[in-house]
Amino acid sequence: MNQSLLSPAPETAPDFAGLIARLADSVPRHCILSKVEDTRPYECDGLSLYRALPPVVILPENEAQVVAVLRECKALNIPIVARGAGTGLSGGAMPHAQGVLLGMAKLNRIKNIDQETATAVVEPGVRNLAISDAAAPYGLYYAPDPSSQIACTIGGNIAENSGGVHCLKYGLTVHNVLRVRVVTIDGDIVELGSEAPDSPGLDLLAAFIGSEGMLGIVTEITVKLIPKPSCARVIMASFGSVESASLAVTNVIAAGIIPAGLEMMDQRAVHMVEPFVNAGYDLDAQAILLCESDGTEEEVEDEIARMQAVFQGAGATRLQVSATEAERLVFWAGRKNAFPAAGRISPDYYCMDGTIPRRHLGRVLGAIEQMEDEFRLRCANVFHAGDGNLHPLILFDSNSADEVERAEKFGAAILELCVQVGGTITGEHGVGMEKINQMCVQYTREELDYFLAFKRAFDPYGLLNPEKVIPTLARCAEYGKMHVHGGDIRFPELPRF
Repeated sequence: MNQSLLSPAPETAPDFAGLIARLADSVPRHCILSKVEDTRPYECDGLSLYRALPPVVILPENEAQVVAVLRECKALNIPIVARGAGTGLSGGAMPHAQGVLLGMAKLNRIKNIDQETATAVVEPGVRNLAISDAAAPYGLYYAPDPSSQIACTIGGNIAENSGGVHCLKYGLTVHNVLRVRVVTIDGDIVELGSEAPDSPGLDLLAAFIGSEGMLGIVTEITVKLIPKPSCARVIMASFGSVESASLAVTNVIAAGIIPAGLEMMDQRAVHMVEPFVNAGYDLDAQAILLCESDGTEEEVEDEIARMQAVFQGAGATRLQVSATEAERLVFWAGRKNAFPAAGRISPDYYCMDGTIPRRHLGRVLGAIEQMEDEFRLRCANVFHAGDGNLHPLILFDSNSADEVERAEKFGAAILELCVQVGGTITGEHGVGMEKINQMCVQYTREELDYFLAFKRAFDPYGLLNPEKVIPTLARCAEYGKMHVHGGDIRFPELPRF
């Protein structure tokens, strides 16, 4: 990994002392951290392979302070990286070595729960699960449920367009957010989206969600809530091969069934998780599926029977249906704790996030198994099978430089295979620093230039989360995935960062 590509030094050193002085009347001094021992905890997000020590961390307590920070950073030409809870897995919240880290955790109020419109108005620092907890007395909940939902914030979910185990039926963050209030790099406040069924103008809300802090800083969000189903049950289906489990996934969707959740774990993942949560997983299975049905008692009973028939037709060796709500939660607890469970068998893990057409699940998982031999590293597969969103966990030791290099190459190979079979390099973790080279593989230079032009419309100064997500021409050329002849490229008039 070329560190010079992560945080190149600016031509002149940023005036952080001047910034702090200019913020004296608008941001309390206790909200500004500049000592190394105070800023060190912010040097990375959940992808700890990528680190940069932020010179200054600012923790605003309200929207007015966010406005002040952006205006002053713009005036002094200082980069800004926004951060939520730091649970992201793509390096998207890694600080800029010559910039400000803007932590949004203190904006954590739930402003309103409206039972009649089934909406909630919250600040970006509110935890994902806290929204459902607050809505529970009204019989409502917030559907997107990332595995980190106990800790991750809604602002971070918007940055990455997060999903979760129930995204197959209920959608990703983009499908469950109605409106956002945003502070631009100029310190202006704009609102995207609407609580109404439609909003005037271009649909910029959909473009903003998943933009990883490159376009503006969110200060308020209106989310959609849905009624809590009266009944939910999970089938745990065992299979003698990954191929038969993959066939079962395809057959469920082909049968016209859209489960509330459809997840797969291979045998290594099952053996990794079972001692951690004691969920009763089948240790003899080569792969298991967790398939949930929710709705009324009658709907669930009918759908469970239909799914069982599909699984039996695909060669399931064992079927177990949750008998109680407690057992359903235990089944899911194993899946949702797969990442921390990896720490029981490996010093470190590298979680990938590619998405492929469901029909290629068996082929890609077989290829990943062959890659284990090629890169001499183990890999556990646990993922959203229903929508083809893979999360291979590459197991390695970060104390070994050789293993780190092989893990990165292993991850790159998986992502590029996803592109080859018609998929994408990310489903819900974002690009950040982790997948920026693979953006050169997925997209043409013309497409990347259009992405940059769109960013420039919001951030003409290139100060918001710079050097991430959209690769430069030089990076793509260095990565060897783009041919540049005599320095000539298409659309040379478009600005590049």
